[in-house]
Amino acid sequence: MFLLVLSWAGGARADAVEIRNPSVENSDEGYRLSLSFSFELTRALEDALTRGIPLYFTTEVQVTRPRWYWFDETASSTSQTIRISYNVLTQQYRASLSSGGLQQNYPSLEDALTAVRRQRMLIAEKGALKPGETYTVMVRMGLDVARLPKPFQVHALNSSDWRFSSDWKQFTLRAE
Repeated sequence: MFLLVLSWAGGARADAVEIRNPSVENSDEGYRLSLSFSFELTRALEDALTRGIPLYFTTEVQVTRPRWYWFDETASSTSQTIRISYNVLTQQYRASLSSGGLQQNYPSLEDALTAVRRQRMLIAEKGALKPGETYTVMVRMGLDVARLPKPFQVHALNSSDWRFSSDWKQFTLRAE
């Protein structure tokens, strides 16, 4: 059963990550978010990847319920990290989910990035959202610089080629 997405807010920078087609469905486990991202890696990120430096892409999701009398109530907060790496010996790319679930090899970088560009994740367990209530879902995705090797972390702070993220995007949903 799908939940109604009431509104979508926010624009995207041309050089950043754009979030597209977010939808939330109610499943047996809870509420699942499906969405896609539109982006191209910078040349510096592609070069680092082909030289054996893994890249970590983290998607963060916050589900809040607005309250007029106090700060918004946080109903759920979750994240998912996908690691993309390149094996020089086999000349294959690998996408791995941080939770240890999915690990798959791909023949090309474009194929491996599909795992990052199309994501589906559990954002709230069953019973976490009150039926009939309206919630705000905020999503962002970007390169997790903190997981890079230390020399690249320092370089990433000083180089715009390594700044790779979306702004927070938000939409509202009504729980069923």
